[in-house]
Amino acid sequence: MRYLIPLLLFLGLGVLLFSGLGKDTRYVPSPLIDKPAAAFVLPELRDNTRSIDAKQFTGTPYLLNVWGSWCVACQQEHPVLMAYAKTKKIPLVGLNWKDDNETALRWLAALGDPYDAIPVDADGRVAIDYGVYGAPETFLIDGNGVIRFKQVGPLTPEIIATEIEPRLATMGVK
Repeated sequence: MRYLIPLLLFLGLGVLLFSGLGKDTRYVPSPLIDKPAAAFVLPELRDNTRSIDAKQFTGTPYLLNVWGSWCVACQQEHPVLMAYAKTKKIPLVGLNWKDDNETALRWLAALGDPYDAIPVDADGRVAIDYGVYGAPETFLIDGNGVIRFKQVGPLTPEIIATEIEPRLATMGVK
C-alpha cells in the first residue's frame, strides 16, 4: 500500500509523456484563429510619408507575413513568397518587424520585393497584438478582417497548397 501511490503517480506521468510522442512540437495553435485581426496604422517602408492602415484591406483576403532582414528563416521563405506574389491572387502584406529600414530596403533590393504593402513595426507592438513568437509568421486574413490561418515558421509550397489555397477557395478566391 505504501508503494501504491508513488506507483500510480509514476504510471500517470508515463501515460502523460507517452501521449505526447508523435505530436508535432512545432505546431502552436493560435487562440487568434476566427478572431478579428489587430488593427494597425503604421508607416510604409518604401515611403515613410505614407501610412498603411489595416482597414484598407477590408473586403479582400490578404496574407500578412511578419519578416525581418535579420531573420535567416525569412531568407529561406523568400523565394516562396516571390513565386506566390506572381499569382496576384490576394495582396501580400509584409509586416517588417523590429528592423532597420535601410537594411530592410537593401535586403528587398537584393532578393526581390513580393509585397503589395510593407508596414513597419519598429517597436514590435503590432506583432505582440498578433501573438508573434518569431519571424517568419504568416496570417491569412479574410475580407472581414478575421484571422483564418496562422503559419509559424517559413511558408512552403506545400503549406500554400494544403492550408492557404483551400481556405481561399472557401472565400471565393480562385
